[in-house]
Amino acid sequence: MALNKPVRRIAIVGTGVIGASWAAEFLAHGFDVVATDPAPNAEQNLRKYIDAAWPALTTKGLEKNASRERLTFSLDLKEAVSRADLVQENGPERPDFKIKLFAEIDAATPVDSIIASSSSGITMSVTQSACAHPERCVIGHPFNPPHMIPLVEVVGGAKTSPETVRRAIEFYASIGKKPIHLRREVVGHVANRLQAAVYREVVNLIHLGVLDVADADTQSPGDPGCAGASWGPLCCSIWPAAKAESSISWITFRVPSLRGGKISAGLLTGLKAARKPSSKESRKPRAAVRSTNWPSSAMRCCWNLSRFG
Repeated sequence: MALNKPVRRIAIVGTGVIGASWAAEFLAHGFDVVATDPAPNAEQNLRKYIDAAWPALTTKGLEKNASRERLTFSLDLKEAVSRADLVQENGPERPDFKIKLFAEIDAATPVDSIIASSSSGITMSVTQSACAHPERCVIGHPFNPPHMIPLVEVVGGAKTSPETVRRAIEFYASIGKKPIHLRREVVGHVANRLQAAVYREVVNLIHLGVLDVADADTQSPGDPGCAGASWGPLCCSIWPAAKAESSISWITFRVPSLRGGKISAGLLTGLKAARKPSSKESRKPRAAVRSTNWPSSAMRCCWNLSRFG
């Protein structure tokens, strides 16, 4: 099945915060957008959201054919997706709901169209399990708000074709997004798992008395946050090795720095000399986070995020 037809008409299924933002983004790039959502006042709320987002999109830069007039709304799901070249689904994060919804979208959408889900945690293998054409179903997980944040995580399910993944990545890149290709499925995808890991460690540091809540939030916008945002975590880890044969990243967190894809002889010597944390030390952070002395609300939040691993 060829999925190389151009994307001109996009269906938005679910017009909550994420769906509405996607709709604004697609309109700003000159697509015809048809939206559907059974919620009361969904169309009114969607148009209000797009009107509020339009000044920022105008500042960012509108495509030649961009227009809010290219938006239509339908309460009929089948009608909304019947002529879509691409569907961006944004329904509730419940596996049973997603499975049923995707089966309905799959049955009503042209077979050469792509069906993408904005799901932040449910894997595509689960979502596509009742579809007649699961090969054209893919995760296209954005970050809030999609019309301003460029990152999109793209990952297929067990039955998704490589062509669908490639086509989805090409489409998101064509509208200025920064898609990343996840080579395998993992619950929570990548960015949310990394955010959860950082959050768990921040809670742990507060619990250990290393810093207070205000200082925890103050450190984030400064360095090393800015360096990480500019270069990425691996580049930040590799950079110290450009001028030194060892890295503080490894000494502190057991993360090696690389030069040219290999560990230099000098660095290897330094790594061997580095003190390895005792088993007691390595267990301390997780044990501390689990402490029942920490306020229950923070613990619940922290361990909800822990479901990502």
